[in-house]
Amino acid sequence: MNTLVVRPTRVRTAGVRQQILLTAQQRLMILMLLFMAAFLLVAVRLLYFALFDNSSAQTAATAFVPARADIVDRNGVPLARTIDGYSIRVVPSKLLNDKHYLADELSKIFPDTPREELLAKISGPRPTYIRRRALPDQVAAVNAIGDVGFDFPREKERLYPQLSLAAHVLGFTNAEGHGVTGVEGAFDQRLIDKATRGDPLTLSIDARVQGVLESELGAAVSNLEAIGGAGIILDVHTGEVAAMTSLPTFNPNKLTGSDAATRRNAVTYNLYELGSTFKPLTIAAAIDAGTVTSMARRYDATQPLAIAGFRIRDSHPARRWLNVPETLIQSSNIVTARISDELGREKMEDMFRKLEFDGRPHIELKERAFPLWPKDWGRVTTMTTGYGHGIAVTPLHLASAYAALVNGGIWRPATLMKLGDKAPPQGRRVFKAATSARMRQLLRLIVSDGTGKQAEAPGFRVGGKTGSAEKPGAGGYRRTSLVSTFAAAFPMDNPRYVVVVMIDEPKGNAYSSGQRTAGFTAAPVVKKVVMRAGPMLGVFPDESRDVDVSELTPLLWRNGEAE
Repeated sequence: MNTLVVRPTRVRTAGVRQQILLTAQQRLMILMLLFMAAFLLVAVRLLYFALFDNSSAQTAATAFVPARADIVDRNGVPLARTIDGYSIRVVPSKLLNDKHYLADELSKIFPDTPREELLAKISGPRPTYIRRRALPDQVAAVNAIGDVGFDFPREKERLYPQLSLAAHVLGFTNAEGHGVTGVEGAFDQRLIDKATRGDPLTLSIDARVQGVLESELGAAVSNLEAIGGAGIILDVHTGEVAAMTSLPTFNPNKLTGSDAATRRNAVTYNLYELGSTFKPLTIAAAIDAGTVTSMARRYDATQPLAIAGFRIRDSHPARRWLNVPETLIQSSNIVTARISDELGREKMEDMFRKLEFDGRPHIELKERAFPLWPKDWGRVTTMTTGYGHGIAVTPLHLASAYAALVNGGIWRPATLMKLGDKAPPQGRRVFKAATSARMRQLLRLIVSDGTGKQAEAPGFRVGGKTGSAEKPGAGGYRRTSLVSTFAAAFPMDNPRYVVVVMIDEPKGNAYSSGQRTAGFTAAPVVKKVVMRAGPMLGVFPDESRDVDVSELTPLLWRNGEAE
């Protein structure tokens, strides 16, 4: 028998239904209030962080701050930066394979390291590095050996993306990441300081101009079979270095196995007797002092000048009387010595001291040599220093002196830092403005009519002076070893840049028509550099303009031959 249970129909009154709806609305309202409270709490918390809590922003920012600041050129091109790189290390106590087998395998991967050296490293008592800057394929090859005694720690690595470009300017860092030479050494604290390392260190160097100077000077040194060279481009009004190179050079990414001698900066650290490039400085000092009052006055150059048992000679004697423009155009040692003698020791020495030739060159680098200053400033020394013998300075000394010679007479220290909107150093006057204007005329004549003809870059109004000096050695000067220098400025009607090129011991070969002197070796380099780099520096050729030398050209003996 089945029993059917029937649930009676639930009857809700209107009052009950209204109570249920009211309860539901209350619950919904409570949920909305809770949601709004939570939202308000989050909003208030975010607002607090935005206005008062900088710790999170600082943490995020420091995550992108490099361990060592980047170094960039004046246009922001990276010259040095720090990246995470691989190293290869060996823990000898963990090695499983035969040591001699491992040395053989490693020597295949690192052919630039002697096998004996590798064997010594894996046989030593303590962990040591096989390679601190390892390439990815080297890491993979060592890992493929399959020995647990090798590990590959990630370390901060200094990278020079432009390879050897401006190597002597940049310098390099040691294994601990501290600067050793160049800008790396000079600004080490600035580059690692937490407060400043987030901002790149901006140099005055222009990577494009640097490349031009290096390529043209490098080609000349190679073609002339020289032992080295040096070059610098300097802003005559600010002292900013647009380019600086020293040859031979090195790659700061690969110091192992490189010759330490290549790391010497010839521009700031090597001393040279720079010969006839000093003659314009002497003439300027004589004009300033009133020793030379007329460009037309003639001096006896008919025969060598005998003084204290010595005979001062001209390399290409004119054997006649020469005036001041002709003295510079023909580069007469005899007349320059006579003018120096009239100027006297006190004023000659004063001029050199004003140009800072008695101290290390002024620039931020640590690698700066102290000049070879004459011990005895007798009459002979006064005469010989006038044409660049008996005193040795760096090419940077000469560049700064020529900047003062052509910029209106103001000497300023050189700098590797981009000044930007900063005012240049005030400097100090070393030549009268009128004397500087006269020297611009004379330097222009040397290129248009004298020994510097091969530096003539059409439209750039180059002016400058050659200097070919024999190197001193045991028992006197070595006639077979020349330092050939050309010191120039452009454009001479409104000078902007000084260019100094020095070639160390060029050979007289077919490239230079058998000549070793600066007019055939260094001057052509200046021409090529100016023509290529001038537009990069904002100086464009204009053959409708030039220095007005009309008052001097009638003084030139047109029937004679320049050196």
